[in-house]
Amino acid sequence: MNRRTLGRGLSALLGNFDEPEQDENGAADPQAGPSAGVSLPQNELPISLIDPNPYQPRQEFDPAELEGLADSVKTHGVLQPVVVRQVGQRYQLVAGERRLRAVQILGWHRIPVRVIEIDDQQTCELALVENLQRKDLNAIEKAQAFERYLSQYQTTHDKLAKQLGIDRSTVTNLIRLLELPDAVQQMVAKNQISAGHARAILSVEDPLAQLTLAQEVVDKGLSVRETERLTRESRTASALVSEPAPSAEEVPAEIPERSNHIVSIENELKQKLGLKVEIRAKGEAGQMVLHFASHDDFDRLLEQLRR
Repeated sequence: MNRRTLGRGLSALLGNFDEPEQDENGAADPQAGPSAGVSLPQNELPISLIDPNPYQPRQEFDPAELEGLADSVKTHGVLQPVVVRQVGQRYQLVAGERRLRAVQILGWHRIPVRVIEIDDQQTCELALVENLQRKDLNAIEKAQAFERYLSQYQTTHDKLAKQLGIDRSTVTNLIRLLELPDAVQQMVAKNQISAGHARAILSVEDPLAQLTLAQEVVDKGLSVRETERLTRESRTASALVSEPAPSAEEVPAEIPERSNHIVSIENELKQKLGLKVEIRAKGEAGQMVLHFASHDDFDRLLEQLRR
């Protein structure tokens, strides 16, 4: 299996082997069969021999949606087999958990299967691709799945993004959501606040303040832009409280004059980075300050620095 094809979807991996198309209620379309010219194996296995996919990132399955799919399966049958791999004397689900659950709801004992040979890492990648491309996970489920994959296979955000055919910043931004308090993560998982709201809240460092802001977003129904404004106000208020006025001894007698050379370097970096740059030199030491005004600015800056 060529892992470079992951970004093109499951069809590249499973031989144009797609889920049945669904109507607006989530039920299978009885007219939507296998792709023309594709021969699908019709092997069956006892459901009791099929174990869950340990790499399944989806934690929540809509009961009403599963009931609708079960009704469709009862009427039209399982239009396409689930995909499994053999592990010892048993089989492990690779793709098609919704179909398997629908069949279990009906009390059936066997299900059509397609058996493929893949390793653990490929199984994990397929589980991610199936859920990302066919039916969106919530942002926290994605973040947890990404973090688990990165930890288990010791890879980078960039490599994982290429495997899945998505932007590196998408991987990074989602994983950052796991820095939020559990209560705020639950708000994201339950769609009480969006990932955009959560990223804005992340700009505030104090966990208690993050939770307070998240609850305010829910209570007032704030937009992402309003949330960003609120977090800016919160950071400003926090800075005023946490930074006492300098003593007379700490106030410099004069502000060091900035040379034309330093100003020219600041301007050059500003042009290259598209951000305000400050160089604060004092003798041989000093600081370089890079200013960013939004999460998009930060992500772009981070990408440039990593290159």
